[in-house]
Amino acid sequence: MTRTPRAPGRRTAAAVALACALTATVQTPARADPEPATLTEVRDRIERLYHHAEAATDQYNAAGEKVTAKKKRVRGLDARVTATENRLTRLTSLAGAAARAQYRGGGLPAEAQFVLTGDPERALDTASVARQAQQATQHVLTALAETRGKLEKQRASAEDELRELRSERKKMAAHRKTIEKRIAAAEATEARLSEEQRRRLAALDKEKADEAQAKWVETGVLDKADRDDRDDRDGRDGTGENSAGRKAIAFAARQLGKPYVWGAEGPDSYDCSGLTSQAWLDAGVAIPRTSQEQWRLLHRVPVEDIRPGDLIIYNADATHVSLYIGAGEMIHAPRPGRSVTVAPAASMEILGVVRPDA
Repeated sequence: MTRTPRAPGRRTAAAVALACALTATVQTPARADPEPATLTEVRDRIERLYHHAEAATDQYNAAGEKVTAKKKRVRGLDARVTATENRLTRLTSLAGAAARAQYRGGGLPAEAQFVLTGDPERALDTASVARQAQQATQHVLTALAETRGKLEKQRASAEDELRELRSERKKMAAHRKTIEKRIAAAEATEARLSEEQRRRLAALDKEKADEAQAKWVETGVLDKADRDDRDDRDGRDGTGENSAGRKAIAFAARQLGKPYVWGAEGPDSYDCSGLTSQAWLDAGVAIPRTSQEQWRLLHRVPVEDIRPGDLIIYNADATHVSLYIGAGEMIHAPRPGRSVTVAPAASMEILGVVRPDA
């Protein structure tokens, strides 16, 4: 008895249709990934590409900070070189004047002039003046030599700083290319989806975020944080510690709806750490520019002690950051194609919490 083959199931058919829709293979800079066959795989690929882009953005921002510091350093060295060159010019002129004066005086030592003169008293006065002139000339020559030495060192230092500056600029250019390539790959993956697939992908994103948030809340981590937050707002603790955090939140809230642009720190667009650093700067506290430096240098607090204004650092490599606003929510600049928004605080993998004003 011959059996009739059964038609593929709905899930298999959907997978085949999606695979056909995604005809071009997107490659990461390191290697080519297999073609995604399901929406979950598409979502994973897009997240991975944007994550790599965000890591490169952090490197780009860090290189930008170094470039800014080097420019300032080079400007300072240039000013010192110019001042030293001016001093060298003045000393050279003085040394020349001293040499001409000695030439006009015959170039004889003061003791010889005393022996040869017919007026000993005048010779003594002349000898005293001559010694002073010789001492002054020697001081000029010594200062001239020292100034030349300083100028050579300053010029060498300035040249070193310029070489480092050029190197950092090259790194920035390389990071820029990496960012643009990875963002383009992620956007190309999304562009090949149909409208229905995009809606399903958005629903899948929300579902995953809600699941992560629910698990986080179920741990009870927010119980103490929310209680402390209410006490702070009611003024019962009397510390007033969180006023800067409230100002940072107010700033971030005013940026809602502005687009994410990598490397941007306002006023019209932001990346994740550009938003948090500018929010705290508006509150009067200067913090590092990148999320990785914010995690490395700012004071860390237990997650259960989180309070509004604290920064939540995400991913094992600290490549994303948000501003906690209370009640389990945060404000952040998510990724290219998105805008500054309010979202569940645990919608991504939390690495830890830092407090800028600790």
